[in-house]
Amino acid sequence: MSAGLMNDEMTATTQAAEVQISGSDVPRQDEILTPEALQFLADLHARFAGRRADLLAMRQRRRERIASGHDPDFLPETRAIRDDPRWQVAAPAPDLVDRRVEITGPTDRKMTINALNSGAQVWLADFEDANTPHFTNVVGGQANLYDAIRRTIDYTSPEGKRYELGEQTPTIVVRPRGWHLTEKHLTVGREPHDPMAAALVDFGLYFFHNAHELVRRGSGPYFYLPKLESHLEARLWNDVFVYAQEALGLPRGTIRATVLIETITAAFEMEEILYELREHSAGLNAGRWDYIFSLIKNFRHRGGRFVLPDRAAVTMTVPFMRAYTELLVRTCHRRGAHAIGGMAAFIPSKDSQVNEEVFDKVRQDKRREAEDGFDGSWVAHPGMVETVREVFDEVLGTRSNQLDRQRADVQVRAADLLRVDATPGRITERGLRTNVSVALRYLEAWLGGQGAVGIFGLMEDAATAEISRSQIWQWIDSEAALDDGTLVTARLVGEIVAEETEALLAEAGDDGARQRRIEQARELFEYVALSPEYPMFLTVPAYAYYV
Repeated sequence: MSAGLMNDEMTATTQAAEVQISGSDVPRQDEILTPEALQFLADLHARFAGRRADLLAMRQRRRERIASGHDPDFLPETRAIRDDPRWQVAAPAPDLVDRRVEITGPTDRKMTINALNSGAQVWLADFEDANTPHFTNVVGGQANLYDAIRRTIDYTSPEGKRYELGEQTPTIVVRPRGWHLTEKHLTVGREPHDPMAAALVDFGLYFFHNAHELVRRGSGPYFYLPKLESHLEARLWNDVFVYAQEALGLPRGTIRATVLIETITAAFEMEEILYELREHSAGLNAGRWDYIFSLIKNFRHRGGRFVLPDRAAVTMTVPFMRAYTELLVRTCHRRGAHAIGGMAAFIPSKDSQVNEEVFDKVRQDKRREAEDGFDGSWVAHPGMVETVREVFDEVLGTRSNQLDRQRADVQVRAADLLRVDATPGRITERGLRTNVSVALRYLEAWLGGQGAVGIFGLMEDAATAEISRSQIWQWIDSEAALDDGTLVTARLVGEIVAEETEALLAEAGDDGARQRRIEQARELFEYVALSPEYPMFLTVPAYAYYV
């Protein structure tokens, strides 16, 4: 689409807001960062960056209230929205009616093709937790999506193996980065340049280049919105959508968005979030790993009541997680919206016995979700698609979803969402060491440009690494003890970090580049897990390592 198709108001707004591109050129940069696309980004920034900053400040004030002893609750000022039985979200888009299996993954070229050939109904093309914000990934991911939508994408590996699209491919749903992140390679204004909101960069480039083409092909520009903390943040997204559609001459409601409920504060505003996005809403997703991270982060100073046991013990069946997922299904179906289950982090193993146990765990997890009323669920590996499909097929039969299951039997109180102290389990030396090892290994991969990494049989991404380092920080701050009575201290953790770092360096051998990344990973881990002041997101300081 040319700049001439944009309205005059947009052109006038952006003439004084030239976008600067910093850093070395990356492949296909000129195809994606065209003058017209940059003008569109600049206008989004001019219109919405101020509100974004205000909402981020509101987040901080809310965290401070929770830290001071205030428990979150359902909002009295929006009770009328919750009590009104009449309103509904928009009917599902035709290619989002059946979402029983969704696969997540980064947008590198090989992974894009594998995800689109996986047999899932939906592919979550991830610019967030499964990706890293290296500028090559930011621009390259947009180029790969551009090609995939037009079915011109292919890839030949260094070994000569060729990858290309099959006949049937999933519906593409893009997850831009969260509101808290910036894109330092695209700035606006005078010195010092103001970095653009990464969320607007990812959304804007995808929408600008592909919205019309997607509609022409019978689909649409669909998004997953991550890490929202309030319905006001959903309102901001809705206003972005309304303006973007007007600017490109598309009808309101062309965009559809699924919100990840992956923060404890958003859990108290599910209904309001759907309401704010109702003409663009495609449902809610139970973002289980970030949800646990959010709970630890917000209640990290609140003592033993909010201290969780080993990460492996915090399953979806513990009381506070059960309340969260049941409330999500009830809320969605009451309003005609899809409820999508959490990610199955397990990945297939080459050991047949281990594989059998892994697939059994996945079946149990997804059977619970399907029987609870979820309309579909996530997998992180193509090898899990068929297993999850079989489970949902058993429950759905010939239906595309189970929006008719209203779950009026579910009654969740605010206290139910905060029953952290009812979580069974212990803090063990093995759990502590696993947290250290997983976080170090993940950070080493992240610094090398990988955002989703198989570690110890699980697909780890930024959310699971956040849990690992946040648990350690909270255990130290709360003076928690292991099951053998040993206090979790910075000194104890430091000793384990040294041991796990040595093990990683031994694996690296003479690989100098990997050795440097391991040392950087150790430095970064010690900062985000052992600093006196808790860093809100590990990816923010990690981003400083990218030029």
